[in-house]
Amino acid sequence: MRVRAIVLLAAAVGGATLLNTVSSTSARPAAAPVVPDAAPRIVVAGGDVRSMLNVRQTMKYGDYVWNEDGAGPGPIRIRVDRVRQIISVFRGGDEIGTAVITYGADNFPTPAGRFPIRAKLRDHHSATYDAPMPFTLRLTPDGVAIHAVAVRANAATHGCVGVPQPFARRLFDAAKLGDVVEIS
Repeated sequence: MRVRAIVLLAAAVGGATLLNTVSSTSARPAAAPVVPDAAPRIVVAGGDVRSMLNVRQTMKYGDYVWNEDGAGPGPIRIRVDRVRQIISVFRGGDEIGTAVITYGADNFPTPAGRFPIRAKLRDHHSATYDAPMPFTLRLTPDGVAIHAVAVRANAATHGCVGVPQPFARRLFDAAKLGDVVEIS
């Protein structure tokens, strides 16, 4: 017997929730939404955004989705959810990207808060950790940033948000100095 379920996924700025109705034969959602032509809406404080993404399965380490087709103009907003280990990127009223992330180890935590992008460094190399950090978006004066890494299970950073390199390149190209990153 098929059971109708509502999938609630936190994904956006301000504690947003993605609402998408699906049919399922178990507790897990089916592969296809009930209304395939309707883009899921992400409810946020002060309104909602439309998800341009068609993520139909659980994402794994190193996975990302980026789709700007049909997205409207507007400022870039970035939300990092450490609990769910995802980053979501929004332009205007549309979600255009998401990826599985790595973040700070217990002794080097990734800070929570709202951070404007302070610097963009395409080919950055950390002198402190002698490590490449391509497509760096620096968030804090002490070096916390979003940058490309090999995202894998049981990996951690020294406080940064690590994203897959192809995603990092797209985010780097889309983001501007001053765009806000919210880390929760």
